[in-house]
Amino acid sequence: MSNAALYSQDGKKIREITLEPKLFDVPVRPVVVQQVVKAQLANRRQPIAHAKDRSEVRGGGKKPWRQKGTGRARHGSIRSPLWKGGGVTFGPSNERNFSMKVNKKARRTALLMSLSDKAARKRIIVLDKLSLPKIKTSALQAILNKLPIKRTALLVIPKNDSVIIKSARNIPSVYLISADSLNVYDVLRHDYLVVLEQSLAVMIKMYTA
Repeated sequence: MSNAALYSQDGKKIREITLEPKLFDVPVRPVVVQQVVKAQLANRRQPIAHAKDRSEVRGGGKKPWRQKGTGRARHGSIRSPLWKGGGVTFGPSNERNFSMKVNKKARRTALLMSLSDKAARKRIIVLDKLSLPKIKTSALQAILNKLPIKRTALLVIPKNDSVIIKSARNIPSVYLISADSLNVYDVLRHDYLVVLEQSLAVMIKMYTA
């Protein structure tokens, strides 16, 4: 059984709560997590680099010179890769596909493993609530400063809240995500997980059904 500290918005520790074993007590297999993270990053990758091949280079419709009698090598088009300004042989193409397929069960299992790893290392902090009267970055930063967070944190909210989202936008050490959109990469790349108590119910419903 994994436990986490429940804090109030003013930074006071209320009590220890027991985390759902189906979410936070799953045996970790690094190879599964690595495969899912690799696929997730590959699926985000955009094929930007592109070099034109001879069919895409402009010009070259006319044969540069006649086939025989000039003493020069035979050429049919100035778009040939042999010519300066011609096409590129085996260059990068923006039609490349980097996507990798991972089944739904593997993605979910890797997510549960990453959450379990955070729980085992005592990197999960639960907030009883988080409410701001208006959009104010300094107000949210002041709340987070009262929590035992070092370095970066992933703030998990139960639903989209425009006030909290806009308040967190300019805090470089905090990334905000809704409870139903969790993914392995974002969980792993942040040192701490700050979860609203209401988010736990959403996560249980979403990822253990």
